[in-house]
Amino acid sequence: MSNLNRFSRRSFLVMPLALAACYDSKQVIEFVGKTMGTTYKVSLVDHTNQLKESQVKPLVSAALLDVNKSMSNWDAGSEISRINAVPKDSHQSMSATLAHVMQAARDVNLASAGRFDTTVGPLIELWGFGAPGATAKPTDAAIETALAKSGQQTSLALRGNSVARKHGDTQVYLAGIGKGFGADHVGQALESIGIKDYMVEIGGDLYAAGRNPDGLPWQIGIETPNAHDRNIMGVVGVSGLGLASSGDYRNYFEQDGQRYSHLIDPTTGRPVDHKTASATVLAGNAMLADAWSTAMLILGRERGLEIASAHNIAVQFIDRDTNAGALGFTTHASDAFKTLTA
Repeated sequence: MSNLNRFSRRSFLVMPLALAACYDSKQVIEFVGKTMGTTYKVSLVDHTNQLKESQVKPLVSAALLDVNKSMSNWDAGSEISRINAVPKDSHQSMSATLAHVMQAARDVNLASAGRFDTTVGPLIELWGFGAPGATAKPTDAAIETALAKSGQQTSLALRGNSVARKHGDTQVYLAGIGKGFGADHVGQALESIGIKDYMVEIGGDLYAAGRNPDGLPWQIGIETPNAHDRNIMGVVGVSGLGLASSGDYRNYFEQDGQRYSHLIDPTTGRPVDHKTASATVLAGNAMLADAWSTAMLILGRERGLEIASAHNIAVQFIDRDTNAGALGFTTHASDAFKTLTA
């Protein structure tokens, strides 16, 4: 099965730090599960000591099912799968939920100079990252052909709560924004029953609200971008924000002495070749953090900081740096990121 038929294309680059079982009069409830081709984790603080996992987990499962029914390319009956199956130039109505995500994807695409793109699937497949073991450098002609099938601004027409594909070969994949939206959606479900202190993480994308059991913002570790270990490079306190990280160091192949990352620049059709190894974004929700972390990593630190400044994006880049001593990395953060983590 193609990886593009699932949501998850990001390694786990953030690590919610471990919690103890309970703190004084506060009960901590934690549980995990599988969704969107990856795993999820929910942690919450119950100040009443009356909630049970058996009450909360069905609510979470229902929220995740809603997201999959709307946005999963793996489900042939989902909204997005039906949209991908109709003839070109045929406007299809969308639910308010899907329209919200599609419009957010369009906004990030425009603001990021096209680096976030929900139609990049043909390029991902061409380079072999859609099917394990099939990676190979394609010809220039094949890249140009795949580019003609993608391009969010030229291939999709959004009109209110409807969308049309302008080319028959265009397919919409929401892997780069759907997990973040899923975390937000689960958070809204928890808040609907009065839960105010919680963290929801899906495949490394998360939303955290309120405080952890220690009364602090939820403590999130940012992974050192090294494929051979899972060390923590820094810790960020998150409350009322979404957080997502993207990295290029776990999914790549080498050919003829050249390293090719799975991060494909939608504007060139080729893997990125800058020194940025990971990008971590804080945003008002996990959906935007999810999309912007992908866009920022593809942009790279230099161009990314310019766009972050123009659009007030809170992002931290980790660059490979041979002059950085034994660690081998340096960090660079936008002003917005520095403000949120001060």
